[in-house]
Amino acid sequence: MARPGHAWNRRSSEEDEDEEDPLDAMISRTGCAVQHRELQECMAARQDWRHCQPQVRAFGECMARRQRAQE
Repeated sequence: MARPGHAWNRRSSEEDEDEEDPLDAMISRTGCAVQHRELQECMAARQDWRHCQPQVRAFGECMARRQRAQE
């Protein structure tokens, strides 16, 4: 159990904004960041993944190519 005054500190929101999201960093390393961004933009605009099927397929195909290349 943590004692009062333990060393854990919550980072400020300013520090959080400067740090890249781990998921975004991982997707960037796959080479599929463009497809992921397009999918995110479609989802933000349409609010329904069913209307974003071309983007879903493009992202899925990119990730599948990446996985096949690693095998």
